[in-house]
Amino acid sequence: MTEHSPVPGHGPVRVRVFIEGRVQGVSFRYYTWQKAAQLGVRGWVRNLADGRVEAVYEGPRPAVEEMLAWTRRGPLLARVEAVAIHDEEPQGERDFSVR
Repeated sequence: MTEHSPVPGHGPVRVRVFIEGRVQGVSFRYYTWQKAAQLGVRGWVRNLADGRVEAVYEGPRPAVEEMLAWTRRGPLLARVEAVAIHDEEPQGERDFSVR
């Protein structure tokens, strides 16, 4: 990540991202699920009717930051349109899910 983290706080965090561009929904969701499991990130990812992909990442700040960095890099040259940051305790799902 950069010197100034896009994720506020020191404890668990929750971020919501909208991805558009060269996103292939099924593949992106599968790779996101794999990466989240590797990093220990909870949340979900789903396709939206307008063609974008929406994802919510929850967990320890370093893991969520790495997940955001991974999202911005790909794996399919996806472009993050917006990142809405929620400085709150995660409500949490037990695992990462694909919707």
